Amino acid sequence: MAQHVRDIMTGTPVSVETGALLTDVARLMRDEDIGIVLVTEQEHLRGLVSDRDLVVRGLAEGTDPEQMTVADLCSEELVTVTPDEDLDRAVALMREHSVRRLPVVDGDEPVGVISLGDLAIERDRKSALGDISAERPNT
Repeated sequence: MAQHVRDIMTGTPVSVETGALLTDVARLMRDEDIGIVLVTEQEHLRGLVSDRDLVVRGLAEGTDPEQMTVADLCSEELVTVTPDEDLDRAVALMREHSVRRLPVVDGDEPVGVISLGDLAIERDRKSALGDISAERPNT
């Protein structure tokens, strides 16, 4: 059984610079089949934006997605973990901060993402979340 974040994280996270337009980020999420994109500024982690952020804090507020950048929308108060942290610590942070995904950083450089689905596959593959997360997306 995996013990550290690096054992189950998704490496090489998808990221965009702060000036990326919401429409470009939405297309990137569609094309990469992902729910979050890390937001960087000169390769340093600045925030993250989720598909939910695009809808709830972007479109639902009536903003023009061709004019708004991810810097205007991204979550900047991030909770992160390092690749060498214990998986139990990642679980505790997710619970404490009510988040489903944690950026994995080395210093302030993003190196991966760990998700609730990753943990479910590792810890309880027979659960509904583990079973669903282990399947290929039905796009």
